[in-house]
Amino acid sequence: MKGTGGRIGFVCALMVLIFTGFAWRLINLQVLQHDYFSLKAAEKHCFRQPIQARRGRILDRNGEELAVNIPVRTVTADGTHIHDPAALAAVAAPFLEMPVSELTQKLSTKRPYVVIRKAVSEENAQGMIRAMEKAGLRGLYLEEDAVRSYPNGEMLCHVLGFVDHSGHGIDGIEKMLDGELSGQDGFRMIEHDRRGREIVIYRGQEQLPEQGADIRLSIDMGLQAIVEKEIDTTYKELHPAGATAILADPNTGEILAMACRPNYDPNHFNEAKVEQLRNRAITDMYEPGSTFKIVVAAAALNDKIVDEKTRIYCENGLFQYGGKTIKDHHGSGDLSVSEILMKSSNIGSAKMALRMQDNCYYDYVRRFGFGEKTGIPLHGEISGLVNPPHRWDMITKTRMAFGQSVSVTPIQMVMGMSVIANGGKLMKPRLVLSKGEGSGTQEVTPAREVVSAKTAGFVADALQRAVSDQGTAPLARVEGYTVAGKTGTAQKISPHGGYLDGRFIVSFAGFLPADQPKLMGLVIVDDAPIGSSANYGGLVAAPVFSKIASRAVRYLDIPQESAAVMAQSANASTITAGTH
Repeated sequence: MKGTGGRIGFVCALMVLIFTGFAWRLINLQVLQHDYFSLKAAEKHCFRQPIQARRGRILDRNGEELAVNIPVRTVTADGTHIHDPAALAAVAAPFLEMPVSELTQKLSTKRPYVVIRKAVSEENAQGMIRAMEKAGLRGLYLEEDAVRSYPNGEMLCHVLGFVDHSGHGIDGIEKMLDGELSGQDGFRMIEHDRRGREIVIYRGQEQLPEQGADIRLSIDMGLQAIVEKEIDTTYKELHPAGATAILADPNTGEILAMACRPNYDPNHFNEAKVEQLRNRAITDMYEPGSTFKIVVAAAALNDKIVDEKTRIYCENGLFQYGGKTIKDHHGSGDLSVSEILMKSSNIGSAKMALRMQDNCYYDYVRRFGFGEKTGIPLHGEISGLVNPPHRWDMITKTRMAFGQSVSVTPIQMVMGMSVIANGGKLMKPRLVLSKGEGSGTQEVTPAREVVSAKTAGFVADALQRAVSDQGTAPLARVEGYTVAGKTGTAQKISPHGGYLDGRFIVSFAGFLPADQPKLMGLVIVDDAPIGSSANYGGLVAAPVFSKIASRAVRYLDIPQESAAVMAQSANASTITAGTH
């Protein structure tokens, strides 16, 4: 009996140990490792479904849509629901426009969430679902998505930029304001039943997306269309290396239109060449030529080094200085400051610069905004090139006076000429008026005062005379309006030093109405192969400005000036010309 009792005791003890082990295992699974195994179980039936934020629209100042989102579908796969990848691929491939072999490979997965294809049209997506149901197959699902679209095609491409296939901004406003436009994606934890249908009552944690903000630009698409048409015509007729045109409000710095050639279609950005992607208005620098004469004239007047009665001997067109010869297109004797600007005298401008201290003149160049970025919210802006006085040689200051030995960007030239138009203030270019529905338009504040209103007014009067039969830009005139402006003709710089023979960058910068400017414009034509005798700012760029401005004032409904004002302007030009 003793032996029997010992065996019974051993068996009982063994059973106690076995059940103790089972109990410990249950406690371990249900309590100690509950979170771990719950997560593993969830991974079999649940997954985190992203909820994409809607990318904000880009609008012009009047609310016209410039960049929008077109609804499409993203097709995803749940590998745990796919039993025959080849059969499913054969059914879905035509709708997804994918090779069957490639799709089969993607579907041969056990992962519960795999993105198969984005930007599938609603028609193809629903057709695929119907074909799957008919074949009794499952494992592919649809998510809402959108693709970026630019309704105006090539228009304003360099300002808008584009987004890549992942939805991130690559250039232009799309890049600079990508964070505000993108918003913040959300997510939803969902569970499927054995047939792949979502079990809504078991829907887990959900975080809604923060939608991207709409961006309203200062651009007016009516003006943009005018600029695009005229710059496109110029580009096709003259075949230059490039062309740029900008319209702005000189009183606020708001950019109303901006166009460059060559250009591209942001809807098909992958087809564009490198030179088409470049926004020449901010990425290219050039020697401005005579448009830069406004700086030395305004500086000398503002510091009272010269006044309206000062006359400067212009050497009858040839001036030897520093071992070099400065030439005027038409030789003159004594000229007033106003006449120097009207006739675009290089010699007169150089002599005004020589009357100024180096540091003083350099300071005015910088105060006009040259040599620094304007801060326009576009990717790739450069600062141009303005060397400080310690890097000047004997002739640098005289050359800078008429736009050589200094390089500027088109947007800098627009802001610099706006100083003369608005009474002496440098404005920061404004391209973005508001971000999101709740944001208001920011207050307009000038970057700094450059010259007095009196000085700016005197220079503006002289530029008005430049747009006359006696000046260099009669072809810039606009019927019914007084125009003030300045031509620029500059030889292209050789990459090996010096200048390229017979190759020019020509420009015209001007504003109107001259007395109370509402519109500031710049036209640049780069290296048109039309011969040296015709390649002048007054002959090439000024007529383009006139065409743009003539249509723009009608579009903006700017009242025509009275006959008395127009006659007074014409008389002032004639009287000034008669002093020679």
